[in-house]
Amino acid sequence: MKTKPRVVVGLSGGVDSSVAAHLLLEQGYEVIGMFMKNWHDESVTISNECPWMEDSTDAMLVAEKLGIPFQAIDLSEEYRERIVDYMFGEYKVGRTPNPDILCNREIKFDIFLKAAKKLKADFVATGHYCQKGEIEIGGKPVYQLLAGADTNKDQSYFLCQLNQEQLSKALFPIGHLQKPEVRKIAKELDLITADKKDSQGLCFIGKVRLPEFLQQQLKPKKGRIIQIPEDLPVFESQKIPAGIPAEDWDQETLDKISLPLHYSQNQGKILGEHNGAHYFTVGQRKGLHVGGTGKPLFVIATDTKENVIYTGLGETHPGLLKNGLFVEKDQIHWIREDLALAIGESARYKTRIRYRQPLTWATLIRKENGLYVIFDEPQKGVASGQFVAWYNEEESIGSGTIF
Repeated sequence: MKTKPRVVVGLSGGVDSSVAAHLLLEQGYEVIGMFMKNWHDESVTISNECPWMEDSTDAMLVAEKLGIPFQAIDLSEEYRERIVDYMFGEYKVGRTPNPDILCNREIKFDIFLKAAKKLKADFVATGHYCQKGEIEIGGKPVYQLLAGADTNKDQSYFLCQLNQEQLSKALFPIGHLQKPEVRKIAKELDLITADKKDSQGLCFIGKVRLPEFLQQQLKPKKGRIIQIPEDLPVFESQKIPAGIPAEDWDQETLDKISLPLHYSQNQGKILGEHNGAHYFTVGQRKGLHVGGTGKPLFVIATDTKENVIYTGLGETHPGLLKNGLFVEKDQIHWIREDLALAIGESARYKTRIRYRQPLTWATLIRKENGLYVIFDEPQKGVASGQFVAWYNEEESIGSGTIF
């Protein structure tokens, strides 16, 4: 008969999940280590390195050292269907997906969680730098996704698509620690992962650069780089109406400020050529290979149908800055379902549109067609397909895919 609560920890072969497993043992859980093999398609692995084999070995050695059962699970087919195919599809139409957020929603806290349940696990645990809270509303438990104590490593943004069911089964053992503390614990335990560098690159492939990965399916195709001037009349319509609070704007004003701008080639001048609009994203500065512009050049829009990249000069170009964004109604996700806005309601939350970005105040306005997010300060590089997450202090309340 089972006495201790059983937890399956996702051992990635890194220091964070290794220490997470140790802390769970200390807290009295029955711990099983599981390594997720997510990718082994050599046709899209550029380098000859095989990171998953090294990571799998390290994970196994950590489990051995901690004295916990270990097994590996092959999720590569699910990864291809749910993450990779989705990514290629999004880039193909000029949107910018976030594979790490999808990876957590679709794999670690869905397929992996189901595998853990087959092992009669009560919980799954990961080495994420975030914390979980629990409050009671109407006699029922409500779970909170809270920022990690280490503000440099807070990963709550990557988990912004989790739901109450997933959070109820999740444990984040290192969320209250600073990264140096995690490394110190690993060294004291003499774990093989103690000095291992944090993994870079895609959440499922490791040591592969994204443009090279994309080239495997989205073939290079020459197109024009167009520079858009700052004084385009359309930029005037993007300005915030003076003296009227955002929640009182009409639909037309909300749309002008929040929806993506579209340009035509005759609105600017040709600066050079690129190898494929689908390799670029809004806000990107590197990889354009255009010299002699004085100020840095930024991507302000991509057109994958016409294969054109539109650029703006300097960090204050009005095409690079947005005062708002829009989330379609079927893309709105509330972690805290009890706080969901009804049509016609608005609320003030802090928001971020990318990992490690400082939180910035915004007004959220729920309309029939979706959710408008109006920033107090203009935001740079708002890209369709990315996620906006909103917070109440340290708590992640919800998120949505940017239109």
